[in-house]
Amino acid sequence: MPQSPASTPSPTPVRPPRRPVPAAPPRHALAWGAALTLLSALGGLLLRVDERPFFQGLDDAWASSLNGSPADAASGFATVLDRLGGPLGTVLPLLLMGCLCMYGRWRSALFVFTTAVLANMIVALPLKQLADRPRPPHTWVLVNDGSYPSGQVFSAVALVIAAAVVLFPPGGRRWWWLFGAVYTGAMMWSRTWQHAQWLSDTFAGALAAVGACLLLWRAFAPLLETEAERMAADTLWM
Repeated sequence: MPQSPASTPSPTPVRPPRRPVPAAPPRHALAWGAALTLLSALGGLLLRVDERPFFQGLDDAWASSLNGSPADAASGFATVLDRLGGPLGTVLPLLLMGCLCMYGRWRSALFVFTTAVLANMIVALPLKQLADRPRPPHTWVLVNDGSYPSGQVFSAVALVIAAAVVLFPPGGRRWWWLFGAVYTGAMMWSRTWQHAQWLSDTFAGALAAVGACLLLWRAFAPLLETEAERMAADTLWM
């Protein structure tokens, strides 16, 4: 007996395929992000209640091992990194946002703004106020108050992660992570070489940035997934 048209099941709508860019957040991003952010906050709290925490000895030893002067060639390289972590640290993400918006990728642009610009103000600055740690003596560059955590390292790591999420497919992202690790290490070295921050400040800046970016990556996951599907279907402007 032929099946009546009324009993024919309606076809299930098929979602468009998802392109590898923007990238989906890793598993357990929320848990890892919260743990790393909390760890950096606990370090700031320890500095608040103890003038000489257990890691101050390592900080002193590292600072004593950096034998140089502002006239060294290494100091010139450190100055370049200081500029990248300073004013250009804001200009570069703004340029990236503009390029993304030109291609209709406003969701990725919003993610870049939140992670690479806004997160420094809502995470790093409050941590500086919490720790209220003095800078190392005899800094070579102009700095503001609050050594912990390193805002420049925070900005460098946040920009690396934001660019990895919105620009690179999986194959290219592996090389970008390698570049980002080298760049972050160089920024951490430069801040201690110029006696602008303690070694632990730079590690705290990196941890806080990774934690904040993981939390924001998880929060933006629905928007980024929608953008990836629209890119695959060539409907970004619709």
